[in-house]
Amino acid sequence: MSSRQPRTELDDRYSSVGATATPWSDAVRQLRAAELFWISSVRPDGRPHVTPLPAVWLDDALHFCTGPGERKARNVAANPEVVLTTGVNLWDKGHDLVVEGAAVRITDEERLRRLATAWEEKYGSFWHYEVRDGCFHHGAGHAYVFEVAPRTAFGFGKGEPFSQTRWRFE
Repeated sequence: MSSRQPRTELDDRYSSVGATATPWSDAVRQLRAAELFWISSVRPDGRPHVTPLPAVWLDDALHFCTGPGERKARNVAANPEVVLTTGVNLWDKGHDLVVEGAAVRITDEERLRRLATAWEEKYGSFWHYEVRDGCFHHGAGHAYVFEVAPRTAFGFGKGEPFSQTRWRFE
């Protein structure tokens, strides 16, 4: 379970009668298990950019990687504020999560090695990364690794009961 404990609130306006707030520990389990996330970032000219990617939950944060020349990396260089989203593409089943925070590049090689191990354990040997020069290396390419520690997160329980939970980290 996460050591950073947020303030948890149920928004009654968007929740069924009798719904309860989702515990942060349940959200963390879902973040650890989710295979696909959508990252939303802002281009330097202000236009939005959204793309799917894998991510790993470790040390109370989500982590993603991207090539230095990719749109995500260029967006984060200009504005580190991002949103990572995961869930189920159904209206009345499942639970969706939205994590807001700043993307901070990780260059510490010990942390990168731990993250490389976590990536391979979660996604399999295709995602085997070598760590050097503060980056992940895979084949001929390399990738920057970013951490997004939640500042605010939202959980949307779908079906009966519908619920909307907000977690604030202070």
